[in-house]
Amino acid sequence: MSSYLPCTRRVTVAAAVCSALLVVGVPAAGADPATDALGFVDSTARCAAPNTAVAFGSTAESRVAICKSPAGQYGYHGVRVSDGAKLIVSASAAADGSFVAKSDGITYTVTSSALVVSDGNGVIRREPMVSYHGPAHTPTAGAQTPGAAPQSPAAAPTTATPTKALPPPLPAEVGGKH
Repeated sequence: MSSYLPCTRRVTVAAAVCSALLVVGVPAAGADPATDALGFVDSTARCAAPNTAVAFGSTAESRVAICKSPAGQYGYHGVRVSDGAKLIVSASAAADGSFVAKSDGITYTVTSSALVVSDGNGVIRREPMVSYHGPAHTPTAGAQTPGAAPQSPAAAPTTATPTKALPPPLPAEVGGKH
């Protein structure tokens, strides 16, 4: 018995194997950039040593890292992927595992399930986490996002417009809908 395959059959098998390898090796469009123990590589959503990343994650619109200094202080490092808008501010850890940062009257709450952006009037935007690395958020019954009023299901999300020119986004911050 011979292991000989007709030439056309060998080409077809080889093409199928190569196609399968190509599909497996190509990352999905919009996939997260590389990460390591400090957060997203080449991104604002990253901690700088000696700080450590206690949590980091991404939504369809944003990437965020929560950093902890050796002195125990927390920092929020966030970036909006559509335009590279960056925010680095101090943060605090809540007993339920969430992290809260405030800047210019806006509250950013990071949980294992979402990034919630709110102001004194309620939730501006709720972005579900696509990928999350950190402690699980365990809300208590009836808990609200800190500083946020309940949001009506019909409320439309809004996006803040930057008031000054932004620096160019880092390589891992380019993305989103153009």
